[in-house]
Amino acid sequence: MYKKIAAIFVLCITVYSNSAMAQKISDDKVILVIHGGAGTIVKKNMSAETEAQYIEALQASLRAGYAILTEGGSSLEAVEHAIAVMEDSPLFNAGKGAVFTHDGKNELDASIMTGKDGKAGAVAGVTTIKNPIRAAIAVMQKSNHVMLAGKGAELFAQNNGLAMVDPSYFYTERRWKALQRLLKKDSLRVELDHDEKNTVIPPVDMDSKFGTVGCVALDHAGNITAGTSTGGMTNKKFGRVGDSPIIGAGTYANKEVGVSCTGWGEFYIRQVAAYDVAALMNYKGSTVQDATAEVIRKIGAAGGDGGIIALDRNGNVAMPFNTAGMYRGYVTDKGEVVVQIYK
Repeated sequence: MYKKIAAIFVLCITVYSNSAMAQKISDDKVILVIHGGAGTIVKKNMSAETEAQYIEALQASLRAGYAILTEGGSSLEAVEHAIAVMEDSPLFNAGKGAVFTHDGKNELDASIMTGKDGKAGAVAGVTTIKNPIRAAIAVMQKSNHVMLAGKGAELFAQNNGLAMVDPSYFYTERRWKALQRLLKKDSLRVELDHDEKNTVIPPVDMDSKFGTVGCVALDHAGNITAGTSTGGMTNKKFGRVGDSPIIGAGTYANKEVGVSCTGWGEFYIRQVAAYDVAALMNYKGSTVQDATAEVIRKIGAAGGDGGIIALDRNGNVAMPFNTAGMYRGYVTDKGEVVVQIYK
């Protein structure tokens, strides 16, 4: 195990309530950035206790990734550990906190991509893998494929020694009640995990949050890795899969930048959002801040909501979103940790 460095860890937690466009970006080199979902996250609706729980969980994720990097570990290992912390928390719509489908199941998706070699792995629609991000990594490292789905992905994970659980492990009362509320309202509706507006096609009741989690890390060798994990939409039907396990839509990394997205997956898939950030930087010469802002603008213009985190090879970070808030944070090479929630 990696050495605990809590004694020397410099912690500066900042929760912002100002404009997302004016959010603080550190002058130091950022080495790891995370998100835990975007949507209608408003301070007046957040109890002090709940806010503290989210801050603590985001801190724990950042610390886990930072510990790996400061011990000389790879960006891949850092992303794995940072995301696994959020998957193990019932606060986020990933792993333990995953939402329920129309049939009362928890179907999980995840993906990973390493920028140094362009390799990638993903799983979709899995129900018994404790940490889907680790299954995505196994697909990348131990198979000739990029994405495995359903029972096949679960068999592959089990054969490769990953932690497997009974589906009941993912049950949380809060998520179950969210499904029951939605079923009473309209059995055709699906719910994204943080917003409050409706649409006609498809019918979506967005009164909660986009709880997908993600991480991008930059290691001592200059290598970038990006990963994303989610439980999808409450009340989703027919094996629906969003952008999170799709390379180029929800996750992308190359030698210049890493990207992880959170939001209404269908729009991110249509916009090829994660790759579009890299393309704007490569072909247009955009900065990571300008590229992510442009992609979020396109998502919004098309009718979608959500956010993006991105980190370039120089340690510049961007975290734009077009919702009321987004759980997000980063840590610099000097150990400064920043957590942000609201606009």
